[in-house]
Amino acid sequence: MSEKEYDFDNVERGAVVKPRPGKTRITIRIDTDVLNWFRNQVHEAGGGNYQTLMNEALREYIRYQDDMFESVIRKVIREELQMVVR
Repeated sequence: MSEKEYDFDNVERGAVVKPRPGKTRITIRIDTDVLNWFRNQVHEAGGGNYQTLMNEALREYIRYQDDMFESVIRKVIREELQMVVR
């Protein structure tokens, strides 16, 4: 094998740097105005990571949805119980 040739027979494919446990690398399209808002928030706060801020916003949204679901279930159960008690 000459100096310019390389042997890739035993090479693994994949990310050069493996993500930490609990992290998944994806490709996603974000509207430019949304991405700029998150980047600006981090910049105004004096630094940080806009991806972390986006994760926090998504988690808050999930918690909100879970709370809304629980409220709806509780309301339905109360209404159904009132109908049975009558």
